[in-house]
Amino acid sequence: MTEQGANASEHRKLKKSRYVRINVFFFLVFLLFVALIVRLGVVQIVQGEEFSKEVARTESDYASLPAPRGKMYDRYNRVVVDNESVPAITYTVDKTTKAEDKIETAKKLAEYISYETEFLDEELKDRDIKDYWLASHPEEAKDLLSKKELELKPSETYKLQVERVPEGEVADIKKNNQEKELAYIYTRFSSGYQYEPQVVKSLNLTDKEVSLVAEHLEVLPGVDVITDWGRSYPYESLQTIFGGISSPEQGILQSREDYYTARGYARNERVGTSYLEYQYEDYLNPQKAKVEYVSDKTGSIVSEEVVDEGQRGYDLKLSFDMELQMKVEEIVEDELRKASSSHILMDRAFVVMMDPYQGDVLAMVGKQLNAKNRSGEMLDFAYGAFATQYEAGSTVKGATVLAGYQDGMPHNQGYYDTTLYIKGTPPKGSYSNLGYVNDLSALERSSNVYMFYVAMRIADVTYGKNEPINVTQEDFQKLRNYFAQFGLGVPTGIDLPQESAGLISTPDTGGKLLDIAIGQFDTYTPLQLAQYVSAIANGGYRVQPRIVTSIHAPVINGELGPIAVDKSPNILNKVNNSSEDIERVQEGFKRVVSGSRGTARAYIKYDVAGKTGTSQTNYYGPKRQYWGKETNNLNFVGYYPSENPQVAFSVVVPWASNDSDAVNKHIANRIVKAYIDLQKKYVTTTEIDMKESTKEED
Repeated sequence: MTEQGANASEHRKLKKSRYVRINVFFFLVFLLFVALIVRLGVVQIVQGEEFSKEVARTESDYASLPAPRGKMYDRYNRVVVDNESVPAITYTVDKTTKAEDKIETAKKLAEYISYETEFLDEELKDRDIKDYWLASHPEEAKDLLSKKELELKPSETYKLQVERVPEGEVADIKKNNQEKELAYIYTRFSSGYQYEPQVVKSLNLTDKEVSLVAEHLEVLPGVDVITDWGRSYPYESLQTIFGGISSPEQGILQSREDYYTARGYARNERVGTSYLEYQYEDYLNPQKAKVEYVSDKTGSIVSEEVVDEGQRGYDLKLSFDMELQMKVEEIVEDELRKASSSHILMDRAFVVMMDPYQGDVLAMVGKQLNAKNRSGEMLDFAYGAFATQYEAGSTVKGATVLAGYQDGMPHNQGYYDTTLYIKGTPPKGSYSNLGYVNDLSALERSSNVYMFYVAMRIADVTYGKNEPINVTQEDFQKLRNYFAQFGLGVPTGIDLPQESAGLISTPDTGGKLLDIAIGQFDTYTPLQLAQYVSAIANGGYRVQPRIVTSIHAPVINGELGPIAVDKSPNILNKVNNSSEDIERVQEGFKRVVSGSRGTARAYIKYDVAGKTGTSQTNYYGPKRQYWGKETNNLNFVGYYPSENPQVAFSVVVPWASNDSDAVNKHIANRIVKAYIDLQKKYVTTTEIDMKESTKEED
């Protein structure tokens, strides 16, 4: 083969090989396109829906907004605790919010709102300042850790950083009011969970601040101006008994955190902190409005919508007659001011008026002169009627006589009233030697000696001049058990927290048994005395006092809605006396006021049955320099009218120098008159309403 032929053959071989490689390449490309098309088909057809959902995936979170609490009405449907709308500035954290975002927004917000220095000093804690410093100085915060410590868990590294914040930095912030404001705002920003609006400011929020913040919301991410709800009181009376609620800044009570969280409360939710607001929190607390926040997979909020408008809390109907309450308050203040001018330690007085059959507390008054204010300022001390206790004096003698009857003492039992001399005990007698007295005259004239004999009879001991009386602890308990049937020395069961059961002291001599029989040793609350005299007034039934008579579903028109919970009267026990026993003591109580030698005859002008009581005691009030000084508690218990009573009451005026001005009896007389006058007014008003209603029908 020639050289030319050989070259041509090689060329053909190369050309053929090139075609083969090209074909193989195109075939491989074809296979790749087929694989790609198959893969796209799988993605679009088989997995398309799944990937579409992933692209469009969003998450919903919910936040609660304030709603008004339930209202409170008195027994005649007068609103006594209402709601008022108040603006509040809030901040809401979402999933994308970082510490530096909070700092930046806090700086902008601080241009439009401010806080009092005293408020900041009280609210800001050192830990709050350290948290703020770490957030606002991220580079310096890193320098607080070694390289090895930086590898620890974030919670561990942050704990170390908090511990190492320079004290000088904390001190500098405390000196700078502007920095303190930023620290407080940052603390409020960080005080809740994601999507849980935190109130940054509501107290002392000015219209100007609200306006400025509202105008600049576009540069304040997370900040909003909302409507919050506070309490208003159409009457000035009884605000302490109605109770308080926490501020949004305070939120739930830390002492009951588990209780609230188990019921779905947010940490910044306003709750009742005392008395009725606290006692009936489960009913008064509103169903809060709910907002749904929808965020995409990056955490950015794409929409928000109110999904539940919320609902006001349930309303409470109270037993109080607010007109009577205000009149009794005026009477107590007037009499206390007049009497205190001649009694340097007398600084308080109490009145409790209640329905003896239903247990409804119609008025609960406690007034106290402000010892720190020489202008005669009078403080509301209504809670002292069930939370503080005093020696009741002779007011308890009705219980002593009834205890004697229970122990077998016959009606008309007589004893000779003269001073008793007992070994180891100072001489014990009445205000004078009264001579022979029976059960009725002993009550009418307030014989101490008669009650001493009853107590000794109960203890099964016989009096011998200058001899000891050998009584046991069982004897003390026996007499106290008799008293407990009437509510003396035991809780009354009133629907309010922090009730005192009185003070049951440990006796050191047998003579103390005699002191208990005349109200000179154990102490009782004014409410216990009202419950006790109610049991005598109603024929021997100890009725549980109540403040709330019914609970009502909220309605829009401002009136009481349908009853959700009916709190019926509750009889706690029947005393172990016959109706004849009770009637006997009722007669004795009537003689106290209307008898020829009754101790209240000269003071009570109405058809009242009751018992006076002057208890010798020692002062242990706010003026410590006088502790131990001998004083007198001036008391009165009674009911009106003496037959088929409508109202029972107690009057307690502690720490008088003497009983010469009879302030307890003056108060008793005036509050009965106030009650009578109001009942006449109510009857007249009802008659007028009925006549007008008849005219409209005609």
